[in-house]
Amino acid sequence: MKLTILGGGGFRVPLVYGALLGDRAEGRVTHVVLHDLDAGRLSAVTRVLVEQAGDVPDAPKVTATTDLDEALRGADFIFSAIRVGGLEGRANDERVALAEGVLGQETVGAGGIAYGLRTVPVAVDIAQRVARLAPDAWLINFTNPAGLVTEAMSRHLGDRVIGICDSPVGLGRRIARVLGAKNPGEAWIDYVGLNHLGWVRGLRIAGRDELPRLLADPDLLGSFEEGKLFGVDWLQSLGAIPNEYLHYYYFNREAVRSYQEAEKTRGAFLADQQARFYEEMKRPDAAALTAWDRTRAEREATYMSENRETAGAGEREADDLSGGYEKVALALMRAIARDERTTLILNVRNQGTLSVLDTDAVIEVPCLVDANGAHPVAVAPLPDHATGLVCAVKAVEREVLAAAESGSRRTAVKAFALHPLVDSVNVARRLVEGYTDVHPGLAYLK
Repeated sequence: MKLTILGGGGFRVPLVYGALLGDRAEGRVTHVVLHDLDAGRLSAVTRVLVEQAGDVPDAPKVTATTDLDEALRGADFIFSAIRVGGLEGRANDERVALAEGVLGQETVGAGGIAYGLRTVPVAVDIAQRVARLAPDAWLINFTNPAGLVTEAMSRHLGDRVIGICDSPVGLGRRIARVLGAKNPGEAWIDYVGLNHLGWVRGLRIAGRDELPRLLADPDLLGSFEEGKLFGVDWLQSLGAIPNEYLHYYYFNREAVRSYQEAEKTRGAFLADQQARFYEEMKRPDAAALTAWDRTRAEREATYMSENRETAGAGEREADDLSGGYEKVALALMRAIARDERTTLILNVRNQGTLSVLDTDAVIEVPCLVDANGAHPVAVAPLPDHATGLVCAVKAVEREVLAAAESGSRRTAVKAFALHPLVDSVNVARRLVEGYTDVHPGLAYLK
């Protein structure tokens, strides 16, 4: 089975390949094709993968190419993990927004809109090529903003594109662990929303909803990441556990101030950190896997550090430093390829699951997965406070898609201005000016 990874020179690709090395079942991946526009990054990551394989018998063959069409032909599965504009683009997203006093995070607020505007046209081109060159392939989208990009691609690939994110999985795992589940993977997580905008409203262990017990116990509730991040009182007021990214909404002023006061933005930090790694990989004698492990550990330990500092949440737990998105992707791929039925929280078309959104809106909910793809599970209606945010952000996503399709600068301004975290139409206009000045990829906006 052939797996193509778009963005194959990306720093997190070894997580995927490492997980593949442990798969010895029938119908496993035997050939991994890495595609990237940067030949130097491809070479560096390939070196890490070679060291990972080591003496592993029958390790998946790895090839690398800068030719997109070549990478797509014959693929059974495609992982799309591209970053249009690179980490420099992310750092610019953050700086332009913070200069206007609004959030520049890569998926939330102004930064997420800017990232979406330059990513959607590229993602649409990829989807059209996949439809032409690999029509039977399944495309699993890692690319952020994951929900928005998945929806853009679904207009060309239908339900054969599925978006993934490890945030809901990590959240459910933490709650289950705190509640004493022997196997957190066996807990049923009642989670619903959009990507990076969802809530756990129940968690069933052996058929019993244990979330009320958690919400009623201040000590238990304050003992894990989200309890520290949001505070016990706020979680009890909500009656649900939000995805960590909702900290940017509920504590926006504090988050923006913390980002403004930081020595470096997250994008700038990662750009510098990864530049050192890729530079080190130019040395023939460099221990590739050791350098990658060291860099990854630092990356994970500093994740959302500004938010945790604002909330006084302290350091991340050791169990939360291992990532997890690659496990979700491979579980999804195995379920489809082998008809190993499972349940995963995924980004898929609504299909009537949430009545407040139309059928084609991509949402993030538990799905039953089998050989025919991912099927969203019916969920109870959202509470009013969540409905308001979900509908507002989905409306923004639709304006981003419209702007990307039409090239309308006016529509791009509308997308920024309608976002709950952008507080003025004039700020929205200046954001569009600022972003088009620093991003060549937005030159299409007229």
